[in-house]
Amino acid sequence: VFIKPFLHQQLSHRKMPENNKARKKLRVCVATCNRADYSKLAPIMFGIKAQPDEFELEVVVLGSHLIDDYGNTFRMIEQDDFDIGSKLHTIVRGEDEAAMVESVGLALVKLPDVLHRLRPDVLVVHGDRFDALALATAAALMNIRILHLEGGEVSGTIDDSIRHAISKLAHYHACCTRSAEQHLIAMCEDHARILLAGCPSYDKLLAAHYRDDYMDIIKNWLGDHVKEHDYIVALQHPVTTDIKNSIKIYELMLDALISFNKRTLILFPNIDAGSKEMVRVMRKKGVEQHPNFRAVKHVPFEQFIQLVCHAGAMIGNSSCGVREAGAFGTPVINLGSRQTGRETGENVLHVRDADTQNKIYHALELQFGKRYPCSKIYGDGNAVPRILKFLQTIDLDEPLQKTFCFPPVKEWDISQDIDHILETQSALAVDLGGTNLRVAIVSMTGKIVKKYTQANPKTFEERIALILKMCKEALSDAVCLNCRILGVGVSTGGRVNPQEGVVLHSTKLIQEWSSIDIRTPLSDALHLPVWVDNDGNCAALAEKKFGHGKGVENFVTIITGTGIGGGIIQHNELVHGSTFCAAELGHIMVSLDGPECMCGSRGCIEAYASGMALQREAKRLHDEDVLKVDGITDMKNNEPVSAVHLINAARLGNSKADAVLQTAGMALGVGIVNILHMVNPSLVILSGVLASHYQSPVQQVIEQRALPSARSIRVLTSDLEEPALMGAASMVLDYTTRRLY
Repeated sequence: VFIKPFLHQQLSHRKMPENNKARKKLRVCVATCNRADYSKLAPIMFGIKAQPDEFELEVVVLGSHLIDDYGNTFRMIEQDDFDIGSKLHTIVRGEDEAAMVESVGLALVKLPDVLHRLRPDVLVVHGDRFDALALATAAALMNIRILHLEGGEVSGTIDDSIRHAISKLAHYHACCTRSAEQHLIAMCEDHARILLAGCPSYDKLLAAHYRDDYMDIIKNWLGDHVKEHDYIVALQHPVTTDIKNSIKIYELMLDALISFNKRTLILFPNIDAGSKEMVRVMRKKGVEQHPNFRAVKHVPFEQFIQLVCHAGAMIGNSSCGVREAGAFGTPVINLGSRQTGRETGENVLHVRDADTQNKIYHALELQFGKRYPCSKIYGDGNAVPRILKFLQTIDLDEPLQKTFCFPPVKEWDISQDIDHILETQSALAVDLGGTNLRVAIVSMTGKIVKKYTQANPKTFEERIALILKMCKEALSDAVCLNCRILGVGVSTGGRVNPQEGVVLHSTKLIQEWSSIDIRTPLSDALHLPVWVDNDGNCAALAEKKFGHGKGVENFVTIITGTGIGGGIIQHNELVHGSTFCAAELGHIMVSLDGPECMCGSRGCIEAYASGMALQREAKRLHDEDVLKVDGITDMKNNEPVSAVHLINAARLGNSKADAVLQTAGMALGVGIVNILHMVNPSLVILSGVLASHYQSPVQQVIEQRALPSARSIRVLTSDLEEPALMGAASMVLDYTTRRLY
């Protein structure tokens, strides 16, 4: 239901074949094998059911859905008001390798009759389970078109082989990440039949992220005395290519959880080979009777979302830990090799060689109770509309035989979206200035797609509320502009701890903005990862990605505006310093008894060369009635004197105004000479409104006062119009989230 308005909006613009008016409803068969794949398929099923004029839905249930030991989870499909067309008992019990093979064979015996009776136009198959392989094999041999969800991913076990085999049998692909899309292209799949959609479960997951009754759900499963962020969710499955070791890891995990002494909700493993032995280990250790544990076979997905969202940590090797948990910032400990190769957010701590209880216990100590930025690697909440639009573009008259592309001919940054056009990877950039608050959608190439500007409020509450309002407006517009927002970058004045996303001390221009956590409220409200840094550092990052600093290993950017700031790039990395004030370039002292600076000291570069310093001197000359020159008309009544009047007066020959600018240029030049002697960059980039006025005098001071080895260093003025916004965007666009323990 939550996608219906979006669908009506998109369908009015879609491009359909000319003969579409006479086209019959598309008969779509969705086949689900277990509780995990149903959480991905259910949002699509609801979407199909919501459009009875376009689609006819058939549902086939098989696999562990129909086994009591695994919760008889077919009942939740019935509770969702879906008519199950066929129930196929396809599992051969035994939970070993031979039983898995026999289960595939049994499914292949039973499926032809069902598929022949239903005669679907398209069969939707999810993931990498052995049951799904049987479905894809039967459909391919019966000339039924197959749409495969979540192909192209890498996880490091037999699941990889099954997943890729299904992809080769499938005619169409809806994948979750750009890397998965590239893997499918590398496998010679037709790029025109690959949709970069995102994970369908994220549509439901993000929509139901916050519920007022989440504590009732927690207490229902874990007891009345459990608090938010003070319990663990554990879910560990066998690794079919290394059963013996996976059982050992499971035993060590249980020992570590028992020692850790926190309330734990532990779910039974899936039906793969080795699961029976894992259940024996659980019962041998008395987990089902242990006062700290609640062992269950199944939790409804909507409730499971809340349990994971508010957990102190999740542990095991379930794909939920490396995929869905990232959307909440829930800390995860991933054990063993089952998810090797998966793309993960920074919330995941990998314990690849989980060979001791102490190592797992230490990982729990490191992760439990922490919170991380929300990650949307696997989806942005709009997967279902994309997939439904993709289904509607399937031409049933085109040849069924697959064609393969040898070799791939598309560039890495081309993706297929709902209208078969480029969906641009973009960032949401926020710039907090002393006067204005600005938000922009910035593409991977540095193009500002759309910009929003409002006056910066004076109070913290109003400022945060306005940032969220502007960001939400931009996110809404991004869908129509075909931009996929990867995260939010914030540029702000003052001293910033970028690791925690906290403004430590603000400039005097921005009130109520010290000791402020920006990351958490933005990340929680927008469901996106958030990065924060000082505006000077952002300007340096902007030059590194989009400007003169591109490809330069060591350079310095200096902002010349209302104040003086900047950033230092050393060995291709931004320098922050031990207390995050490494690039406070405006407060380099160039005189022991110079003018007073806003920082409280005297003789800083900012006290000589900033816009505020020039305005101060302009007012002094005006009060002395020596600012007027021929060619400048009298200022209008009540017009404030500014640095612009000083610069114009100097340009027209006012010697006193020119002397002020010469002193400012000298002060800035001496400060830059000090920088050259300290960090020895190969390039200095002047940015901001005063940059062009300072380039020549700064270059002269360097030639006169720098050491011979530093005199050849170039001084350039920036070509970037919006360095703060571009730098904020670059934090998002260049970020990598992989961590290894």
